[in-house]
Amino acid sequence: QVQLVESGGGLVQAGGSLRLSCAASGRTFSSYAMGWLRQAPGKEREFVAAISWSGVKYYSDSAKGRLTISRDNALNTVYLQMNNLKPEDTAVYYCAARRRGLVSTTPEDYDYWGQGTQVTVSS
Repeated sequence: QVQLVESGGGLVQAGGSLRLSCAASGRTFSSYAMGWLRQAPGKEREFVAAISWSGVKYYSDSAKGRLTISRDNALNTVYLQMNNLKPEDTAVYYCAARRRGLVSTTPEDYDYWGQGTQVTVSS
């Protein structure tokens, strides 16, 4: 069993930055693919970014050039650096882990989820 705890969300003005963190429990973190997904009010959960066990990264079109995913296996932590934030980035951001270590853009492919952290971007 893996437990994921997100932190770092908050309120920021458009053009600002935030860094989300996700701390994972368990000894097998380094073998998992990790993802960030988000859900805005009234919308379905959508993929944002993912990183494989080997460090391969993949981003949604809306995230490319502004958001950066990284991981620190020594700390069992995955990060999402978010720059040049836009009001449409407002959502609850979830950290997710996939036992199969390859990245996926499909929420159903992830096995473990955090509780989410709210990101609100004001215009």
